[in-house]
Formats: sequence, C-alpha cells, structure tokens
Amino acid sequence: MTTPRLFIVIPCYNEQEVLPITAPMFLDKLKSLAEAGKISADSRVLFVNDGSKDKTWEIISELAKEDEHYIGISQSRNRGHQNAVLAGLMEAKDKCDITISIDCDGQDDINAMDKMVDAYLDGCQVVYGVRSSRETDTFFKRATAQGFYKFLAMMGAEVVYNHADYRLISSRVLQEFANFKEVNLFLRGMIPLVGFKSTSVSYSRAERLAGESHYPLKKMIALAVDGITSLSVKPLRLITGFGVFVAFVSFIGVLWAIITALLGRTVAGWASTTCIVCFVSGVQLICLGIIGEYIGKIYMETKQRPRYIISERTWEQD
Repeated sequence: MTTPRLFIVIPCYNEQEVLPITAPMFLDKLKSLAEAGKISADSRVLFVNDGSKDKTWEIISELAKEDEHYIGISQSRNRGHQNAVLAGLMEAKDKCDITISIDCDGQDDINAMDKMVDAYLDGCQVVYGVRSSRETDTFFKRATAQGFYKFLAMMGAEVVYNHADYRLISSRVLQEFANFKEVNLFLRGMIPLVGFKSTSVSYSRAERLAGESHYPLKKMIALAVDGITSLSVKPLRLITGFGVFVAFVSFIGVLWAIITALLGRTVAGWASTTCIVCFVSGVQLICLGIIGEYIGKIYMETKQRPRYIISERTWEQD
C-alpha cells in the first residue's frame, strides 16, 4: 500500500477565537504523521467556513497564504454543521486517499488520529472516534446524549454509541457515499449504511479551548429529531400500533356503553365524556405531529435543493 494522502476536514462557524489556537495543532499533527511515514507529505488541513459572521474566513485565508498545507473553502451562507462536514468531504474525496473530520474547538483528542490511520493501514475503510467517557459534560447533557443514542437504537437506527463526527473515511467509501442524496443530513447515522470494514478508537474529550459552543440545546434537539426521522420509520409503526390499541379500548368502551344502556344503568355525566374526548384528541394531535414531521422531510427531499454551495476557495480552481 502506498503512503495515503490525508485531508483533515474541519467545519468552522464563528471560530475566530479558537482557530488561531487549534490550527497549528492540526498542522503539527499532520506533519508528525508524515514524518512517521504514515501519510503523504502533501496531505492537507481543509477548513470549511460555514457562513461565519466574524473573521473566520479571513483567518483561514491568511493561514493558506502562510503554509501550503492549509487550504479552505467557504460556503455561500450558513447551512449547518452537518452540511459543512459534507461539503468538506465531497471536496476532498477526489483529492486524497483518506479524510478525518474533526471539530475546530480542540475538544476531540487529535492524537487519536494516529490510531485511526493505523487502523486504515490495517485494512479498515471507516474508523469511528468514540468517547471513552463524558466526564467533561454536565449531568443534563450526559444524560440526554446517552439517552439519545439508546433511543436511536430502539428506533432501529444504526449508530455507533458515543460517536459524533470525529471519524476517518477512505476516499473509496466517500465515492459510494456521494450516491446518498438526502437533504436532511445525519452523518453519524448515514455513514454506517455505506458498509465496508470499520472499527472504532476511543479517546477522551477535553474542554473547549476558546470561544463558545455553537450547539445549544435547541440545535441538539433539532439534530436528534433529524436523526430519528431520517433513519427510521419505527415511530410511524408505533403510531399504528398505538392507534390499534386505542381503537380496541374504544371498541370495548362502546360495547360497555351499549350493554349498560340496555340494562338501564346509564347515568348522565360529563366528566367521563370529557376525559375520553381529551385523551383521544391528544393522541390524534401527537400522531398528526409525528406524521407531519415525516411529511415535512419528504417535502424538503422532493425539492432536491443543493445541500451546500461553495462560494470561495483559497486556491485557484482548475
């Protein structure tokens, strides 16, 4: 096997505070892997500017001028973390042998890249970075994150437990992944669907080196909904099962009402009627909401809008 060319793909959104700190770290890791003979010397660090409103793109452009190992692309507007990662992967797939996607904030242990590359050299096409613990998370975030992975598994989605978007993917896998045309992206659930030999490496996640997190609770919930509705139809089947159960209970209630009426034991009362109406109405609204979420996904998919648009590059396009 020839020495592979690596592209480290790094999505960036308003990272002007942390980028000057982490960019040299990524470059040092790239050079150390090259010096060890694990990757080619012409490997690159690819930054993806996700429509930042600060000086992130200016910093990326300056880095590219200072060292040829830094390159960058900029999206025409902010399209979200998952789309930014996808843009970087699709940009890199024809220019390298392997990619490693990692966030810009320095929380993911870059030393895990050594194990990832070793696993690739041993024949793995996909290597997932898996957190060994969540000690740096708050209790709420730890509980919700772990519960989310377990819930996804219950819903039938194939995901790697405690894995986010820190992973190695070979260009061979990316060529096949390019055939996935979904607009609603949940990469950590889509990559396993491609197949090929895979493994995982564990690492410890540190505190963010600078700046603030760009993934508040609202975005985390939106990502969770995307993950469930994009990868599984089990919620729809649960609705069907629950509907059958409610219909059965209602049928029993109708029989009971008829029998008590025939026996002359009926008593006028609004409480029981109100409870039944509220219960059934609530169930219907919940079911309609879940169905509507899926219909919304279908609506967005049928539009076939581009998932990303690259407006600038730090190099001249051939």
